[in-house]
Amino acid sequence: MKLKPSTLYKTLLNKFGPQKWWPVDEVYHKKNNSDPRFEIIIGAVLTQNTAWSNVEKAVNNLKKRDMINIDRISNQKLDNIKELIKPSGFFNQKAVRLQTLSIFLRDRYKGDLDVFFSRETDVIRKELLSLKGIGPETADSILLYAGGKPVFVVDAYTRRICQRIPFETDISYEGIQRFFQNELSESFSKRDLNKVYNELHALIVVLGKNHCKKKPVCSGCPIEEFCEKLV
Repeated sequence: MKLKPSTLYKTLLNKFGPQKWWPVDEVYHKKNNSDPRFEIIIGAVLTQNTAWSNVEKAVNNLKKRDMINIDRISNQKLDNIKELIKPSGFFNQKAVRLQTLSIFLRDRYKGDLDVFFSRETDVIRKELLSLKGIGPETADSILLYAGGKPVFVVDAYTRRICQRIPFETDISYEGIQRFFQNELSESFSKRDLNKVYNELHALIVVLGKNHCKKKPVCSGCPIEEFCEKLV
């Protein structure tokens, strides 16, 4: 029997339970009257090529300086941003990307994320991808987790799983995304798709970290019976 994305979702959810992504510090934002969506945007940029634990350290540094704020990131000296986000790695590039994105949101949308996310998903995605250092995974993470847009995020774990099952799709970012979105949109209502995309991406990360590693740990893997080859 072939594994479908909808079956993958149900199987992983049954095994691992809801992941409640994206984690944000609601207490901090309530206290500081700040927008938790911008924390998600920051996290989406900083998580490139690093573990989430490192991102948390960098985000906590920004919080201590009250920098979860579009205007403050936009106006801050770049060297100061680099120092604060150093735990996330590649801090020179990420500081530029973070400030570029912040300046874009400030100058084009006056820092109003309600306005920014009020438009069509494809339009927002095109704008994000036009910014240096913002690739499809980062853009789609921002759309899904900060903007609440029904967009499936593809990462390295997803690509690896697609090769090992294998799913009947090419392994390009766009090919995998299209395959998952087409099948899941037929299996779930439009109202539920955002939740499904959100949970499935998070669940795939859990599967990848615990089982579908570069050197796989197949014992106890909830989809071992579907796996046809190792890559």
